[in-house]
Amino acid sequence: MTATAAPTVKLFLDGKPVESTTTEWRDVINPATQEVLARVPFATPEEVERAVASAKASFKSWKKTPIGARARIFLKYQQLIRENMKELAAILTAEQGKTLPDAEGDVFRGLEVVEHAAGIGNLQLGELANNVAGGVDTFTILQPIGVCAGITPFNFPAMIPLWMFPMAIATGNTFVLKPSEQDPMVTMRLVELAHEAGVPPGVLNVIHGGPDVVNAICDHPDIKAVSFVGSTRVGTHVYNRASLAGKRVQCMMGAKNHAVVLPDANKEQTLNALAGAAFGAAGQRCMAVSVAVLVGEASGWIPDLVAKARTLKVSGGTENGTDVGPLVSCAALDRVSGLIERGVKEGATLELDGRNPQVPGYDKGNFVGPTVFSGVTPDMTIYREEIFGPVLCIVSVKTFDEAIELINANPNGNGTALFTRSGAAARHFKEEIDVGQVGINVPIPVPVPLFSFTGSRGSKLGDLGPYGKQVVQFYTQTKTVTERWFDENEVGGAVNTTINLK
Repeated sequence: MTATAAPTVKLFLDGKPVESTTTEWRDVINPATQEVLARVPFATPEEVERAVASAKASFKSWKKTPIGARARIFLKYQQLIRENMKELAAILTAEQGKTLPDAEGDVFRGLEVVEHAAGIGNLQLGELANNVAGGVDTFTILQPIGVCAGITPFNFPAMIPLWMFPMAIATGNTFVLKPSEQDPMVTMRLVELAHEAGVPPGVLNVIHGGPDVVNAICDHPDIKAVSFVGSTRVGTHVYNRASLAGKRVQCMMGAKNHAVVLPDANKEQTLNALAGAAFGAAGQRCMAVSVAVLVGEASGWIPDLVAKARTLKVSGGTENGTDVGPLVSCAALDRVSGLIERGVKEGATLELDGRNPQVPGYDKGNFVGPTVFSGVTPDMTIYREEIFGPVLCIVSVKTFDEAIELINANPNGNGTALFTRSGAAARHFKEEIDVGQVGINVPIPVPVPLFSFTGSRGSKLGDLGPYGKQVVQFYTQTKTVTERWFDENEVGGAVNTTINLK
């Protein structure tokens, strides 16, 4: 299929798909085959303005929609997502490269947030203090803030958009979404289903584009809050620019996640967990385990870990039994391959080289197989940079406290894990580790939506995380009301010029 013959991805404005008038397009490419699936437009300034204006106009009525009516839309929406799970996963695999089971997992983790949004009636509650002074009550109400925007990455094109717009809309806001230009098609299908579920026209709008559109979102005076997930470089830019424009901003960014292995850990369970967390989704997860810290005698497990990695099947995401699919783009392939070469040059031991795997039927795919380095030190590039590929760095240390010091010295704080059978060790780790999300015998400790995503330090900018309880605060303004009602027969007292309420 040629680029000119490929279908076009639409914008979504005023409740309907709209063909862009732009002259700037990007191909959406199947990373396993290099087939051009579609062309995505980079929205014009006028189209961005139209999306924001539509959201602003719709906010006037949407913010007054009863909370139960909003909740029922998301009850319907979760049903539609479940009914279309196979279709959504197939679209996702074609444009992003994940295996079909992993693609379904991507959709499902977003679906959990939709289910949470359906319970907004219990989440958006204020507080009341009765009779704080003579006949005076004080209470708070959580009101929507207006037009909000989301900028999402390529690696979770279903889950992360579903982290954003359902909670923003359920709390009474309207939304402008900019999905990744690399794989926008599954996001667009989710937006269509949201409107089928009953989201009114203008409440959810979608624009596509690159840096110009991102900057327009950061600068637009009618956008009150911006949620971002992606790289540290772009996230830092978004946070600084949007904050300077007076917006609320939350940015979930890069990571370097460590898993500490104590010698008492269950060996087989730990090896399986490390291999899955390091190489699943071809390592393209901000919560992937990219560093295994082996403590003491656990350093002897390296051959077993390499053997486990060798058992994983590298192939197209639609093939049965595939464990590791392709990287999202040719550029990603070049970057990961270059970092592997850099690791060799800087003195790490390449225990397993996943470059240039033979993948029958997919000779044009962006494949890198599981790759394992041992003898990695903190000064090496492969340790300092987020590789975002199926590459596991192994660091050996003598003591548990040395492992904790290593992790705490790293600037990132997205996630970490400990593998042990010792409750005392687990408690010590939870108390002393300076990382926002901690797993105990859980390699990727992404919380369920009852809680919030709580990455920290260099992995996060902004005080409040996406989804969960924190995001209700992010998408609402707390208004405190102090009121007194007088009995009609009550005789007024003297003028009170003090600050006291009596």
